Amino acid sequence: MQFDWHYTASLLANGDFWKAVGTVVELSVETWLAGIVLGFILALARQSRHSIVNRAAALYIWFFRSLPLLVLLIFVYNLPQVFPATSVLLSNPYAAGLIALVLSEAAYIAEIHRGGLLAVAKGQLEAGKALGIGYTGTQRLIVIPQALRVALPTLANEYITIVKLTSLVSVISLSEILLVGQQLYTQNFLVMETMLAVAFYYVLIVTVFSYLLKRLERHLDVSQRTPRPIPDSHAFLPTAPVTPNQGDFALRVLGARKHYGELEVLKGIDLDIRFGEVVSIIGPSGSGKTTLIRTLNGLEGLDRGQVELCGKPFLRGRLDDGGSLSGRLHMEGIVQVGMVFQGFNLFPHKTVLENVVLAPRHHGHANDAELRTLGLSLLAKVGLREHAGKYPHQLSGGQQQRVAIARALAMRPRVMLFDEPTSALDPELVGDVLKVIEELAREGMTMVIVTHEMKFAFQVSDRVVFMESGQIAQAGAPRDLLDNRSERMGRFLKDVQLA
Repeated sequence: MQFDWHYTASLLANGDFWKAVGTVVELSVETWLAGIVLGFILALARQSRHSIVNRAAALYIWFFRSLPLLVLLIFVYNLPQVFPATSVLLSNPYAAGLIALVLSEAAYIAEIHRGGLLAVAKGQLEAGKALGIGYTGTQRLIVIPQALRVALPTLANEYITIVKLTSLVSVISLSEILLVGQQLYTQNFLVMETMLAVAFYYVLIVTVFSYLLKRLERHLDVSQRTPRPIPDSHAFLPTAPVTPNQGDFALRVLGARKHYGELEVLKGIDLDIRFGEVVSIIGPSGSGKTTLIRTLNGLEGLDRGQVELCGKPFLRGRLDDGGSLSGRLHMEGIVQVGMVFQGFNLFPHKTVLENVVLAPRHHGHANDAELRTLGLSLLAKVGLREHAGKYPHQLSGGQQQRVAIARALAMRPRVMLFDEPTSALDPELVGDVLKVIEELAREGMTMVIVTHEMKFAFQVSDRVVFMESGQIAQAGAPRDLLDNRSERMGRFLKDVQLA
């Protein structure tokens, strides 16, 4: 028997086939989009600290990944036999097919999303929290855009899988491409010719959507974008409301204790920081410096003790009477505490200017024009106005850290915390960052600085705190501390030239 090429060519103009193509495209796109949404919810649930939520999501993923789609399709379509009320929806083959496909695909897509979520650095979540952005806002503004960009190539591949899986819906009599082909070759027995046309339509759909998804992937890839110039804004610079100082101290740490397992890293720390004071915390590695500064804004919880911010309760140990303070109370206060991290933690999918204004925009501090003016003025303050349209990966380490300082200042905090702000920088980049911090000190900003830059710490600080083994071993004004240094502190500073 000769292959009938003329018949195969005629099928490329067959109206039933093209109608079936529309059905497959509609079904696959709806399944993919619904699967992405449901899958993301499942992925977040899998990362939940609540065991019931976590286990329920894991059970869903395990079950629907184990169940063959063909079995699920038949079960869903015939469910009205057991629950007649469902016949209104499930008696329609398209609706039944869509529901079955979404239930099945969401389980696979959830694991794709989980991989994307795990790829988002922990520092991104901490940066969002330090800016006072709640869980929902952090997911929407910071995590989801980055996770989707990471997961998109695999999600695109999953869409292609969905297109091919739609052929199974023919078992519940949905008129898709394969069923149309089957109906034709049962009439004329030209199986090969008909199936070649079926293959053509599937290849066509996959090719078109692969191209579109590649375009989307390139659009979301910030590494391919070129910096764009940002003109000066003519809006008035928003002025911050003057908040009177409350209490005698900007920050107070009272009896702070913290354990990691059996290891006690903070052993009853007491520390008072006055308004306008610059306090540097120094000490050997492992002395508890970073843990202490991270407890000052709640990135690390306390086991016992408390932190007061501007005369008000801010944090309380989980083992103290009453337990930890409410998350709402903590988030209300955290906006008054700026945090600059050792690793910058800029948002890679946002431009420099967008990084700076993201938090005040989220909190509704001003309109877009005013925020733009604020962002540009802060970037000018740290010497980076001309880089406003760039992305973080297009900056040096020192420039990224200065953007991080501008981002923290955009919230107009009462206190600034610096956790080893220069330790991740090349030596020649350290000076630019230290100059910005020195300028803030001259302006009267209240600052707590954890640093290994001894000369800088003793020059810029009103008070230096020396920590060892989770305790404050010595503290005082720089000159007094140098003149009356303990034997241990003397050994720590023996190779440091402070003159």
